[in-house]
Amino acid sequence: MKRISDATALSDTWLATSGRCMMLASQPIQRTLQTNTPEVLAEVTAQFERYEKALTSNDVAVLDELFWDSPHTLRYGATENLYGYDEIQAFRSGRPSAGLEREVLKTVITTYGRDFATANIEFRREGSDRTGRQSQTWVRMAEGWRVVAAHVSLLAAPPK
Repeated sequence: MKRISDATALSDTWLATSGRCMMLASQPIQRTLQTNTPEVLAEVTAQFERYEKALTSNDVAVLDELFWDSPHTLRYGATENLYGYDEIQAFRSGRPSAGLEREVLKTVITTYGRDFATANIEFRREGSDRTGRQSQTWVRMAEGWRVVAAHVSLLAAPPK
């Protein structure tokens, strides 16, 4: 069994004859994944910053815009699991609009190719000693960059 590295895939040439397929050759293809291409990173960063501003100001229209309108979109929150755009939209429109401010402690945005990215932050809400984490998966759609999956969690408070 041949092990294939992340940067190598096998390209097989097949010949169809009399209803049967026969493999003629197998040759490695080198693929290089471009990470953090400056213009793509700038695009995703701009959309992430729009999301963060909309989140802390409770701009539900922008939050709705930035999530992919699909039953395949999901968001695991600190207290809820939401499956599909409709559940996420209902949650957003029904949540309290106070106490949304937070300090972003660390941000890591990574792009993979031209159409896929992750955005991860650590944050702390005002008046809390708990650190929160947020992970988002972004995909470039025809209408622009959209969050297709998100996860928010809180670490336990540090011992006093």
